[in-house]
Amino acid sequence: MEKGNSNVLIIYTGGTIGMIKDAGTGALKVFDFEHLTSHIPELGRLSIHLDSTSIQEPIDSTEMNPECWAEIAQTIFDNYAKYDGFVVLHGSDTMAYTASALSFMLEHLDKPVVLTGSQLPIGTIRTDGKENFITSIEIAAAKDENGQSMLREVAIYFEYSLYRGNRTSKVSASLFEAFRSPNYPELAVAGVDINYRLPVYEPKQKELQLFTELNNQVALMKVFPGFNMDLYESLFQVDRVKGIVIESFGSGNLPRNERFVETIRQYIHTGGIVLNITQCSTGSVNQGKYETSSFLEELGVVGGADLTTEAAITKLMYLIGKYPDISSRIRALKKSLVGEMTVN
Repeated sequence: MEKGNSNVLIIYTGGTIGMIKDAGTGALKVFDFEHLTSHIPELGRLSIHLDSTSIQEPIDSTEMNPECWAEIAQTIFDNYAKYDGFVVLHGSDTMAYTASALSFMLEHLDKPVVLTGSQLPIGTIRTDGKENFITSIEIAAAKDENGQSMLREVAIYFEYSLYRGNRTSKVSASLFEAFRSPNYPELAVAGVDINYRLPVYEPKQKELQLFTELNNQVALMKVFPGFNMDLYESLFQVDRVKGIVIESFGSGNLPRNERFVETIRQYIHTGGIVLNITQCSTGSVNQGKYETSSFLEELGVVGGADLTTEAAITKLMYLIGKYPDISSRIRALKKSLVGEMTVN
């Protein structure tokens, strides 16, 4: 392809979007990115220079982990000066986790990183992959009248909508509209035109920095009526688990079970972090609104506002890896670092 107005790097990590059906066997296989235009001839009509690469071993997104996140982030960092934007092709199941992780790992990001995928393989007649892929490239290449990137953060594009990556969750295993951003508006909607609804980005202050030393000594606990504390007590061992995300009821409510409360108290006292987020699909934690959450402030539980589960887990991994002291971790947990939560 001839070089156009923007240079975009496509990074393939695995997933449904990168699969095409073998004409002879009918089996799904990874398609060859050296022949992108033969699979998606519409790309040849874009005035965008495209290059492609892949992580060392493309995987199903269910196998995604912090080491893979580090490889994706490192690829973006190493190529940051050469490209105007990046499109990461990724399986949909854990895409929101990867988008959240990258938003923390790519510190001071000032260019677009768009994750996309599909519910059907790219070689299927009814695939949603082509539109997702083409529009993601257009968004990654888009510039304003001053020649700056329109999008300057990590985002997910899926089925005509662009979402802030660390505000997004997968909500459907069968619909093309697989993602939602429950507590933050869409960044763009693609119709006849791409209608951007982007925030006002702050002028660039610092160069891109890369942080990949995430600490995965974190756990997730979803409470339910009558949960058996015998089965969960082993989580609250600070030598093994540095932080726990608890998905609570409603606006942050937890049962005042004496054993549960005392276990949390001892865990925090010995250096553990407990982050409280709601298991509701929309809304926010408001510790102290009801008696069933007022005691959490006294215990030192951190209210997670409207963090998604994906953002809560990856933010905790990031902060435990970045800061050696508890006070710095907790201060940062209470702040919105990259637009991942609404702070009143």
